[in-house]
Amino acid sequence: MSKRGKRGFLRNRWVIAIIGWIGYLYVRLIYLLNYKKHSGIKRLDPDKPYIVVFWHEYILLSAFCWRRLRKNKKDRRVFAMISEHNDGEYIARIVKHLGIGATRGSSTRGGVKALLAAIGELKKGNDAAFTPDGPRGPRRSIAEGVIMAAKKSGAEIVPICFKASRSYRLKSWDRFVIPKPFGTITLCAGKPFGLEGLDNDESKQRIRQALEAIEI
Repeated sequence: MSKRGKRGFLRNRWVIAIIGWIGYLYVRLIYLLNYKKHSGIKRLDPDKPYIVVFWHEYILLSAFCWRRLRKNKKDRRVFAMISEHNDGEYIARIVKHLGIGATRGSSTRGGVKALLAAIGELKKGNDAAFTPDGPRGPRRSIAEGVIMAAKKSGAEIVPICFKASRSYRLKSWDRFVIPKPFGTITLCAGKPFGLEGLDNDESKQRIRQALEAIEI
């Protein structure tokens, strides 16, 4: 199959739907077939919305694990900011099946629309999830969208990641992590913090330090 034909195949709505279901079933299966642990903050204010941040390499399980940590009220949801690029279609389908909403856009396409939608959800009392280095890197960089969301909404940021005792790391730009079954998955969550009084460079450094700290 030519590159053009392959791209067309991967954009087919039936292919997207099937891959979305396969991804959803894989996430649920991996979650069920691993022992779960927790490290860091165990309790959050149930009445406050939060901005949850994690590196793009941890996107497969992080938002799903966040819902388990958060123990959300029935009227609160978590919305993930997902790229409008083709690969974002697969992720959007997977998170939809997992009960996670999506605001579509990124730093390179539809970003303002998605950012405004995320801020709107935070002001409604919902949580918003960001991968500050997504959708295409550079790996572990900090885009300004999460900073703007925090400052405009006043919501605190919670850094999270998961550690898998058994996993694959893809040779992609983000070194994407795919957990294997029959191991241990540890959800790591840092202390919530705000960005009041910090400029953009200081805010990026604060977020990076918080994300790096929970991986130690």
